[in-house]
Amino acid sequence: MKIRMACHLYNVALLCPTEGFVSNGSLTIRDGIIAARGAAPNPGETVIDGKGAMCLPGLINTHNHSPLMSVRGMVEDLGFAPAYTPGVPQGHWLSSEETQILARLGVMEMLCAGATTIVDYYRMPDALARAAEAFGLRAMIGGRVMDADTASLANGRFLHDPKLGEATLRAALDLIDTWDAKGNDRISTILAPHAPDTCSRQMLHTFADLSAKTGKQVHTHLAQSKMEVAQVRSREGLSPAELLEDVGLLSPDLVAAHCIFLDEADIRRIGKAGVVINHAPIGNAAFGAAAPVIALREAGAKITLCTDTKSADMFEAMRMAIAAARWRADMEFVLDAKTVFGWGTVDAARALKGHAASGTLSVGSPADLILLDPNAPNLRPVIDGYGIVVHSGSAANVTDVMVAGEWLVKDRMPTRVDMDTVIRDAQKVAENLWKRASA
Repeated sequence: MKIRMACHLYNVALLCPTEGFVSNGSLTIRDGIIAARGAAPNPGETVIDGKGAMCLPGLINTHNHSPLMSVRGMVEDLGFAPAYTPGVPQGHWLSSEETQILARLGVMEMLCAGATTIVDYYRMPDALARAAEAFGLRAMIGGRVMDADTASLANGRFLHDPKLGEATLRAALDLIDTWDAKGNDRISTILAPHAPDTCSRQMLHTFADLSAKTGKQVHTHLAQSKMEVAQVRSREGLSPAELLEDVGLLSPDLVAAHCIFLDEADIRRIGKAGVVINHAPIGNAAFGAAAPVIALREAGAKITLCTDTKSADMFEAMRMAIAAARWRADMEFVLDAKTVFGWGTVDAARALKGHAASGTLSVGSPADLILLDPNAPNLRPVIDGYGIVVHSGSAANVTDVMVAGEWLVKDRMPTRVDMDTVIRDAQKVAENLWKRASA
């Protein structure tokens, strides 16, 4: 379904990581593409008064597991991740229908928070793809693959389960066959082994081979916990980064989330390989950690931003990234607003493969953009657009979202899906999961 129009959006303050800040600008959009900046409207174009709104490129949220919205607000004081935490609902309890219901809530929140491109992977990836397609945003979907028994992880035990590995790998490969370039070309697929501790050496070798064969990037978790580091060292005699290097996965086609518990040798190793980092400063800070992203960047890694399902607020993630970097640097001002704005937009677009987003408002780019409330007191006064957006902005400021020239959110409401139904259905599923967990 193609819903594209020719429109002229004027009276907006344009903020672009490559074009800078224009306090009173306009965009002409045709066939889903930004056709001009600062031009006069043409006959036949729909003219839209932005009423002074800030207009940004759509944000790119590079690492999420949307069904895990079901445990938000309940696990942050219990453990670092639901799969490893006893007494909370587990992903393997979910049916396909329940997975899709929860994913719809997660996707809706990310979209309404200004993310026009997301990366999302979990069990039953077909359900994730269906959820993303319903809302119309760009989504890179993967099936989470692991061959460590999921029921044992919450009790701190790592038991090899080859049947689980076979089943999750098959679902991931089926997803690629079924969903690549679907959803009006907005759905793409990724390879997604869960982590070095939950995937055997052989499984990781399999993904290295798949990446070489398909050209797809491999998205995974890396050095996200002390438990992971200890398990991999016990099993392999290597750090997690060394293991990924040993099996052929440490490369520019590796997209690694967290990357917290790294020594200096691992930082050099990851940087030299040109790995893409999914920096999750909100989730990391929730359990008292901060990733060495400045050292990783200086070593050669590429940095992107994500919210990792803790919230969908990429503005908060940008702000927290600055705070975490300055904390690690003992209060030195090692990171600024313009840099993290790039991490959440153009840098992410360039680092990830298999999508059409540009992360800019440049002529010729896909018309993926967001508008921020022109009457929001926290966004005034505007002198430097980067500073006010990053240091004071919020997902609650997002009023409208466009992807490929189609308005997917208008006046804070999704245009394709009923918001009330999504929230009601997800609430019911989550309540039933928590009843089961407490039984």
